[in-house]
Parts: sequence; structure tokens; C-alpha cells
Amino acid sequence: MHIVTDADVARFDTGEVHPVYSTFALARDAEWSGRLFVLDMKEPGEEGIGTGITVKHISPALQGQMVIYTTVLKEVNKNEVVVDYTARVKDRVIAEGTTWQKIIKKEKLNSLFDSIS
Repeated sequence: MHIVTDADVARFDTGEVHPVYSTFALARDAEWSGRLFVLDMKEPGEEGIGTGITVKHISPALQGQMVIYTTVLKEVNKNEVVVDYTARVKDRVIAEGTTWQKIIKKEKLNSLFDSIS
């Protein structure tokens, strides 16, 4: 669940585009809804990292409206968690898509980050 705030509206350096839930904020919250599966699945010493997301933005959500995310674990491929989501305001679908996250050892993740710094 997410209530749309002013911080979520479509805004760039040039100013506000629309006073509605931006695709960027929607993607952030969709990734979080998929991450909840990762939090339940990962072991101590492991962490999840996002590897992909699709967003089909269908309808706007206004500031103050409550967005409900429904997520379904689509598949687990070795260490990759694939989740389908639907975002709704009441009965109206505002977006749908898929998230991909991998669960990897924190040491491996830190080594990866160190190698690109």
C-alpha cells in the first residue's frame, strides 16, 4: 500500500509535469512490493538486488489516493525471484508489470561494488 504524496508526482529539474503519481515513483514502489518476497526468502549473509522491472502505466493516481499493490510470485530461477504485480486505486488498475531481483551473498555484492568503484 502507498498513499500518493507531493514527493511522488511527476517532476523533473524543469519543474512539475503532472500533479499525479509518477511512473518513476510507481516503479520504486512496485520494486519494493517484489522485494518483500526477497526479504522472506534470503538467508543471513545474503542480500537482494534488483535486476529488472517493467511498468505498464495504465491510469493516473492523484495525490492522497491509496495505491494497493497485489503481487504474485511468478517463478524462482536459482537465485532470481520473479514477481508480477498489479497496482490499483480502489477497483481501477493503474499499473501492472514484473520485477526481477537476485539473491546473492553480501560478500559477492560488496566485491562487485568494489570492483566498479
